[in-house]
Amino acid sequence: MDSKQGRTDNGSNGPRGIIDPSTLVAHDPHDEKHQGAVVMPIYQNSLFTFSTYEEFDQAMAGDEDIPVYSRGHNPTVQQLERRLAALQGGEKARCFASGMAAISTAILSQVRSGDHVLCVDQAYGPTRELLSVFLTQYGVETTFVDGTSMEAFHAAVRSNTRVMYLESPTTQTFRLQDLRACAELARSIGAVTIIDNTWATPCFQNPFEFGIDLVLHSISKYIGGHSDIIGGVLIGSEAMLRRINRSEYLLLGGIMTPHSASLTMRGLRTLPLRMEKLEQNGLTVARHLEQLPFVRKVNHPGLTSHPQHELAKRQMRGFSSLFSFETDLPPEEMKAWAGRLTYFRIGVSWGGYESLVTVGRSVPGRGSIQGSIVRLYIGLEHPQVLIEDIGQASQGLGGG
Repeated sequence: MDSKQGRTDNGSNGPRGIIDPSTLVAHDPHDEKHQGAVVMPIYQNSLFTFSTYEEFDQAMAGDEDIPVYSRGHNPTVQQLERRLAALQGGEKARCFASGMAAISTAILSQVRSGDHVLCVDQAYGPTRELLSVFLTQYGVETTFVDGTSMEAFHAAVRSNTRVMYLESPTTQTFRLQDLRACAELARSIGAVTIIDNTWATPCFQNPFEFGIDLVLHSISKYIGGHSDIIGGVLIGSEAMLRRINRSEYLLLGGIMTPHSASLTMRGLRTLPLRMEKLEQNGLTVARHLEQLPFVRKVNHPGLTSHPQHELAKRQMRGFSSLFSFETDLPPEEMKAWAGRLTYFRIGVSWGGYESLVTVGRSVPGRGSIQGSIVRLYIGLEHPQVLIEDIGQASQGLGGG
């Protein structure tokens, strides 16, 4: 990771640009309002009162710098939103109670009954359910396409396509989309591009560089970084986020609490430092797994063996530490293997300090044969400890 490499041309979505991420998250101007506090106080209150009715009327007229009620604007949450927008290179951000709240708000803000959505076929499971089940009740149709193929995107376009939903890389088989080509296609048909950028974080990928309209993250993962927060963020242009704020954000009410915002700011301070270490750890373990006899394939965009490695290098400045490997061994045997691991906990999610493992069946199609896909999140433990742990759990496994 080159932590000093930032955006130099943000286009219409990000006029500010990104300075060194480590400096951006660590440095705050002297806070006169709070007696020079280096950590902003938590505004736990639900409402804000005014000394005159003129001030109240100004706030109610839509001045977003003046907090009225914490469902709309809270100073603690707003500080985090400003920092995340700057780090990602967008103009404005809104934080949510969960990543799914951010995803739902982003999609619902762009579609109406009769519209059509294009979505990558290996998107996050709840996102797929939102599109394929929930929104069909309201007359919104979705086509899931092979995100590695621009031909598939072009072939699936309809006259009523309004959204292209991307996730690059996906978080099971870690396949990428060509972000610039997707953005160009979307612009040509008048559609909005939305990307889940959680895997790469703002440190490693800046979709606004390639013309993407809306960028979202699950704050619960790397940004929070300590497995003690549920949250999400949506970042985009000032105009688009103001419109979303006035409608879907306020009406759906999936807001982030001030306490969660304060915890997130704490995690954000060390995000660039953590990502640098996690990248090193992840690649070290992934390269080791490539050498094991029971491993058929390792799905990690940072490996030269990844079929889209060159695209990954063009689009990303680094690689995070969530990846998967495939094996011909059945899930039952690999679940037993996972149970023998000492330093990997069995559990969903990722992005904290602890290493994690889950086991599933190989994704059908694309040449996959019956077997298992094992997803590993490499945490902050020493990578050699994790490699030795994998070794002891693999005794007698498939000749390993």
